[in-house]
Parts: sequence; C-alpha cells; structure tokens
Amino acid sequence: MIDPVLDTLLLPFEDGHLDWPESSALFLRARYGHALQTLDKAKLIADQSFRPDFETLKRAGFTVREHDDGATYPLVLVLPPRQREEYRALLARAVQTTRPGGIVLACVSNLEGAKTVENDLKALTGNIASLSKNKCRAFWATVDEGRDTDLIEAWLQLDAPRPVVDGRFVSRPGLFAWDRLDEGSQLLVKNLPVLSGVGADLGGGFGYLTDEVLRKSPGVTRIDLYEAERRALDSAAENLKDFGDRVALHWADVTKGITGGLDFIVANPPFHTGRADRNELGQAFIRSAAAALKAGGAFYMVANRHLPYEETLKAAFRTAVLIAENTHYKVYKAIKGNAK
Repeated sequence: MIDPVLDTLLLPFEDGHLDWPESSALFLRARYGHALQTLDKAKLIADQSFRPDFETLKRAGFTVREHDDGATYPLVLVLPPRQREEYRALLARAVQTTRPGGIVLACVSNLEGAKTVENDLKALTGNIASLSKNKCRAFWATVDEGRDTDLIEAWLQLDAPRPVVDGRFVSRPGLFAWDRLDEGSQLLVKNLPVLSGVGADLGGGFGYLTDEVLRKSPGVTRIDLYEAERRALDSAAENLKDFGDRVALHWADVTKGITGGLDFIVANPPFHTGRADRNELGQAFIRSAAAALKAGGAFYMVANRHLPYEETLKAAFRTAVLIAENTHYKVYKAIKGNAK
C-alpha cells in the first residue's frame, strides 16, 4: 500500500540529513508500510493506540508498547494527526520524550497543513529544518536548551480528558465527535426499542450509545463495548464506570470479529480513514455483527445516507429494514435467521 507520508518521513535518513542513532528510537502514532521494511526492528519501538495499526506492526515484528514507559530517546518520530489540539499535544509529548541533543522528526501531507504543523514544532523547540517530496513535508528539530518548557506543558494538557455535553461525559480531542453528541447516534437512540439480555456496541467511542441503552433498558444485563482507539476507550471507562459489571470494554478491531452469543448489537460504524471513504469498514462491521448474534438477535445500525450498506445487510441477515431516516442518516434494523 502506498503511504507517501510514511515514505517522506524517512527521507532525511536516505538523503543523509540525519543519522539513525545507535540506540532505539521511538515512533509515536506509528503505522506500518513499505518504508519500514529496511529498518532494523531492534532499533525501533512503536507507540500506537489504534488497534488495527498496533496489530499490523506486531505482525511485522516490531516492538509495540501498550503504555508510555517514561523512557527518553535520542530520536522520536511522529506522524501528527489532523485535529489541532491532539497533534499539538503529540508534538509536545515527542519533545518531552526526546533526550537533550536528540531529534524530533515529523511528517505531514501538504493537504493536511504541513507548514502549520512544522511551525508548531519550531515554536516548541526554537529550531527547524525540513524537506518536501510526495506532496508531503518532513521536518525535524533538535531538542536542547532552546525548547519552550512552558509551551510544552501547556500543549501536553490539550490532550487531557475534559467534560463535554454539559458535563455528562468526558472526552478528548481527536476522537470521533469528541465534543458533542453525534447526530447519527442520536437518531439511532431515538429509534431503539427497550432491549434486554446481553448485547454489544461496535465502535462505541466514548460510550454514548452504551450509556443510553443501559439507562433506558434495565433488562440489559451486559453490553460489550468494542473500540479500536484506546484513547476513546479510556474515556468510555470513566463515563460508564457507574454501570459496574453491566459494561465490559474491549480494545479490539471489530472487523476481525467479536465474541458471539449476543441478543442485540448497536453500531454507528466508522466509514473513513483520513479524508477517504472506506465503505468496507461498515460492511465488515455488519458481517461481524451477523456472526455474533444469536438466531433471532437484532442489529440496529445508523449510517450516512450515501453509504452502500443495504446489499451487505440483506446478504448477512434474514431481514433488514429501514426504520428511520432524515436528510443525513438512515437507521436500519436487521434480524439474524436460523443457522442453515
């Protein structure tokens, strides 16, 4: 798979601008691609909170840490995300994690505001160098006495969980609909019946759907909330702690399947990576839901109107009907048939 940002990130080493350190480097928001194949796996520690990328890196043989170990490194690579508060916090974390005299190296697509992110790293460190290729920009800075410690501390706090929705939940920048209740999820909630038994929330984010189901359906004994982004799962743990054993949280890639024997499933599936639509994500959610439900179990899903999910629903379930819609979203109910 072509990954221009990752390819450009490593160009400073190929072009002789930078040398790889003798000891291990850290790669924040790491992802696997062709450019990593030539690296010595023993000299790179990856840090990734998104489960699919985490698993891909592990399968490729890289060491992937699950939590910040407090260590510092002579080189920290980083792929900043799109959301401004989230990426500023990540840059500050990279600088904080770099040893004095070490290098922070980042890369961003020009379409994602590369020059702006470059200027932000310069604000933290007081120095910057860069190169451009593949419509991307790689930029790096030396971490020394010129770093702005006050700004670093301020930006680290940008990623801290905070109250949202009038204090009903906590969330953090960069998560899906992080500071509001998503319109599609609200439409799904309005059209859910009273549920019972054991269910699941696929791609549950910071926990809004699970919270609504458990509040409105006392007959629900447990919901398994599956979420691929660990940063979201941390918020869900806080938001749903009062429900005790009625909630089980899973850091997992739903597209790989989930534990079965369920009475119901609710979902607002993701449908894009970056700027690109990826219909196959929602389609994989549908198939995982169908495999995990008991015969007669119900799947309730909301999706943007333009997404082509009807055929996948009809193929995976005994019945699949549209139960609500507005100008932006559709809500479906699907029932699993008996095994053949």
